[in-house]
Amino acid sequence: MKLNFFIELILKKILIIGASGFIGNALYKELNSYFDTYGTYCTDNRFFEQNQKFFPYDMELEDISILLDNLKPSIIITALRGNFNSQLDAHQRIIQWIQQNKSRLIFISSANVFDSFSNYPSYEYDKTLSDSVFGRFKIKIENALMRLPTNKYVIARVPMVFGATTPRIKEIKTLYDLKAPIEVFPNVIINVTSISKFTQQIHYIVNRNKKGIYHLGSTDLIYHLDLIKEICDTLELDEPIFKQVFDSNNDRYLAVLPRDNKLPKNLQTTTNEVINSVKTN
Repeated sequence: MKLNFFIELILKKILIIGASGFIGNALYKELNSYFDTYGTYCTDNRFFEQNQKFFPYDMELEDISILLDNLKPSIIITALRGNFNSQLDAHQRIIQWIQQNKSRLIFISSANVFDSFSNYPSYEYDKTLSDSVFGRFKIKIENALMRLPTNKYVIARVPMVFGATTPRIKEIKTLYDLKAPIEVFPNVIINVTSISKFTQQIHYIVNRNKKGIYHLGSTDLIYHLDLIKEICDTLELDEPIFKQVFDSNNDRYLAVLPRDNKLPKNLQTTTNEVINSVKTN
């Protein structure tokens, strides 16, 4: 039994599409030591060009099916950024490919698929509805995936991601250095995650062959303004300037909580843990 398990691990070939981006590269670093892991990159980068496990891929010009046919990954993780129409086309081609091959897709989605709902947090199998272009784009891909057998996909809905080297923390530090206001939403209630916890969660999902929909945020909630204030305190930023943005008169939730597909306790996280993750080691 154990031998079969280890053979299965060795045989897992993972392709991360968008592995040169922040999220994709963090996933590559997490998974590469354990699985036969590959990635794609788009922008010119000597490091990726010299790494034989990275392949150039421009979703606006190329058909991803060609790479899939050559590599034959058993798991595809999409962490793409860029033109929404090109992303939709790429995902349609990936979905067609996994229908015809022994492979499955882990799609990195967003809490924004629920950004039309404001009165309560959202759970895995709640109906999606979005007012934003970004949220509606993610919903289109999710809906296409949910037409497949459940064992063919994982939809990983992720809230705001923080950590010492994340783009959000770099932006906060840059705005502070420029003495520019940091935008905060005082009546928006959210949950969050750290990049380290997120990559561990995806590792677990890959390792245990999980399927379906997962909400990968903290188990507790916080107001966006309070979160950013506490992050600034943790970063020891003295008297930052905040620009308070009120997009509604009432409190509004933008939070994805797990209920049906809970991960083990050691893979769950809290807001305090996420805030502490922004410290530079």
